[in-house]
Amino acid sequence: MTPPVTVGVDGFPESRAAADWAAREAVLREAPLRLVHVEDWAGVPCAPAFERLENAGPVGAEGLRRRAGAVLEEVADDVRRRYPGLPVSARRMPGRAAAVLSVQAADSQMLVLGSRGRGVVGGFLLGSVGIATVGLTVTPVVLVRPPGEPVPPPAAPVPNRDVVVGVDVRADTDPLLAFAFEEAARRGCSVRAVHGWSLPFAFSYAPQLDPGVRQEVADNVAEELSERLRPWRARYPSVKAEERVLVGAPAEQVLYEAADAGLVAVGRRIRRPPVGGHLGHVAHAVLHHATAPVAVIAHD
Repeated sequence: MTPPVTVGVDGFPESRAAADWAAREAVLREAPLRLVHVEDWAGVPCAPAFERLENAGPVGAEGLRRRAGAVLEEVADDVRRRYPGLPVSARRMPGRAAAVLSVQAADSQMLVLGSRGRGVVGGFLLGSVGIATVGLTVTPVVLVRPPGEPVPPPAAPVPNRDVVVGVDVRADTDPLLAFAFEEAARRGCSVRAVHGWSLPFAFSYAPQLDPGVRQEVADNVAEELSERLRPWRARYPSVKAEERVLVGAPAEQVLYEAADAGLVAVGRRIRRPPVGGHLGHVAHAVLHHATAPVAVIAHD
């Protein structure tokens, strides 16, 4: 049986956008879609003083469960209406959201989540659940932004914008590049591989002594990036792959290149500290500031 594309659903508009994006992805992958709503009541006010929540009835646990069921059913019905040939299942599960979603992602091709709108500092509000879920999940996790315009109908053509991938040539890039090239092949678009670099502190004054030092380092980095892409270009000859070796902070360069991207892919190292997963500064920055959907790919 083909593994599903799983999407976390709640009552917010962002999760509806995530469900629609996940449905399109499931169609591309010829996979079923799994909708998951986690009944995480930790911190939810249930005191008698809170009599009503958005006119949904009493705020007690039973009232919240009924509301959750209605939201999940509504999203499922909407997806089935928009994508009539797509197998859709829906699950309501109790527990802490990050842990449950991570478990549900384990047998999935990917996990899709929605992120909140922009905050006062200009970044997207990923939230503690989103960060924790990404840190716990080895399966690719895609964060989908609120749509800036109405969601197009399923039959409408989707622009084949590039898949932009941030590549750290010092890390294990195979899982990240495999994801980027596979996605580009499905969409019929290009891959744009970005690596931002700067001279080590020990070489800070080297360009003043020898102007060729900076160019030599740049050439070496470009060669290393090209070598990382070589096997994937051979495996996906129909996918055009461009290289961007840019001077500057890696996160800034990825965000700059991602301004017109259809999908952004970044990696994170798999770490197992006692308090949970970890996001690197590049993945963290891109998740909070890129406007395109962002895929986080775990690697060793």
